[in-house]
Amino acid sequence: MDLEPVIGLEVHLQLKTCTKLFCSCPVVFAASPNTQTCPICLGLPGSLPVVNRQAVELALKLALALKCRINTISGFDRKNYFYPDLPKGYQITQHYVPLASNGFVEINSANGETKRIRILRLHIEEDAGKIIYTEGTRDALVDFNRCGVPLVEIVSGADFRSPQEAYDYLVEIRKIARYLDISDADMEKGHLRCDVNISLRPKGTELFGTRTEIKNLNSFAGVRNALECEIERQKKILEACGRIEQETLAYDAVSRRMIVQRSKEEAHDYRYFPEPDLRPLVLNDEIINKVEREVVELPTVRQNRFVKDYGLPPKKAEILCSQKALADYFEECAASAPSQSVADWLITETLRVANERKFSIKDLYVEPKRMAELIALLETGKITNIVAKRVYEKMISENRTPSEIIEREGLVVERTEDKLTEMAKEVLKENEVAVRDYKKGKKTAIKHLLGSLMKKSKGRADPKIAEKILEQLLKE
Repeated sequence: MDLEPVIGLEVHLQLKTCTKLFCSCPVVFAASPNTQTCPICLGLPGSLPVVNRQAVELALKLALALKCRINTISGFDRKNYFYPDLPKGYQITQHYVPLASNGFVEINSANGETKRIRILRLHIEEDAGKIIYTEGTRDALVDFNRCGVPLVEIVSGADFRSPQEAYDYLVEIRKIARYLDISDADMEKGHLRCDVNISLRPKGTELFGTRTEIKNLNSFAGVRNALECEIERQKKILEACGRIEQETLAYDAVSRRMIVQRSKEEAHDYRYFPEPDLRPLVLNDEIINKVEREVVELPTVRQNRFVKDYGLPPKKAEILCSQKALADYFEECAASAPSQSVADWLITETLRVANERKFSIKDLYVEPKRMAELIALLETGKITNIVAKRVYEKMISENRTPSEIIEREGLVVERTEDKLTEMAKEVLKENEVAVRDYKKGKKTAIKHLLGSLMKKSKGRADPKIAEKILEQLLKE
């Protein structure tokens, strides 16, 4: 059979609030175990939850950005299950009437076209604690700090037909969350978690096969790899005329195999019922309009605008729009300098420095007019590319213009042929092997010699004049 995968994702996104969803305990990453708790998030008798307004507004902002239909009256419900990291014995969530539904996210499919992924529902819920298994023992420790941390769950339609599409969707969700500043969406810190549902069916049919669920995936690549592994596993079973069991699985990345955790629960297994300690969540027009004004232009929309308005290649536009701060800075600089030149500089140099120094884009902020001056000096040939890089790094740490740094350091491009000829002769003496290679017909050897000359001149030599002088000397 020619089988195709049918994949749906459930994404849990930790909201960027100061306090928990139903109490005033602070949300602190990596705090000492069990130090950020109170009677409310531990569910002690007599404690009553109070809804965090900031969490509701952040979830609403995401729902509006994803073009969801907002339920002006929604409610909270209890999801009952017993597990060591759930001290109350239930989780407060939104089961019967979620905050929002019927939205969508657009991703770029493999053939270059835009594909729309449905958002079936988006709801608010509290997080559970964390179980820590101690290596080499049979002990398990429980940290309740995470209990009650606000999450938004985004349930997609079963619209993915490949692991790569699921990967691209997760990348887009993370970008949107960061653009809206509702979550850091850092998978390593548990801010973004994903469960996947997958089944296989013959291509061309509309029926769904028996699905399995994969939990506890801790990276985007892990999601893609787990899906690829499960597709192969299900294919082998179906091709051998076997039957897929509805199960919850875990992916072992080391052995690249699926591990059965338990039979899949159905909704009735959780015995949902309305949360008796919380009134319905009512959103009026004033709240919705206030939050709607805070929704910024989303990354995919902005990316398409960069292609249209600035004439950028789609790949460059995608890189620039991967971070809101980078896209904002590009537009500031493009108002004073050619957009193509700005894009090239930010992609090659600004991102390089950010990665090397582990800085954010905001840490590398240089006044746009000064950036435009640096680019103009480079493009008019007044400085070389090597010098431009050196000047840029000094501009980051010093409150000086490019011209001031160039004058102070004596970095104006060297075009005097006598000086360049003298340096070129020294380079030829120091690189006899490259000289022999060039004279034997290996013309690429001149690139090595030119690099040595640029290094000797501290990047100041005009590359065109320098190469011409080297060629003349090599003919003698």
